[in-house]
Amino acid sequence: DSGRKAFAQAGLTPADIDVVELYDAFTINPILFLEDLGFCAKGEGGAFISGGRIAPGGDLPMNTNGGGLSCIHPGMYSIFLVIEAVSQLRGEAGERQVSKVETALVHGNGGVLSSQATAILASSQ
Repeated sequence: DSGRKAFAQAGLTPADIDVVELYDAFTINPILFLEDLGFCAKGEGGAFISGGRIAPGGDLPMNTNGGGLSCIHPGMYSIFLVIEAVSQLRGEAGERQVSKVETALVHGNGGVLSSQATAILASSQ
């Protein structure tokens, strides 16, 4: 529900998002979140991410800092998702920089998938 509300408040759709930063304490999380956020239909998350689609240079670069499973995973990892999204929007992500980033979606969860929070950030209006 947080994703639907964030898209409505921003006046955007999943097709408008350039970079996605998702909480990924477990490998299934990003697949479930991509489905829940409307980037693909329920049950199609696995196929959606195949073939490099979420890799740097893919259609929808995801977790450009390597994600919590590869980069770092402290108790409050979601703040690092926000930091990475802002770095991408500012063009300050160095070797991780995705070209032409104007919108970023950040999605975190807590309480064993019971609480969700979504923010859509933009470099301009």
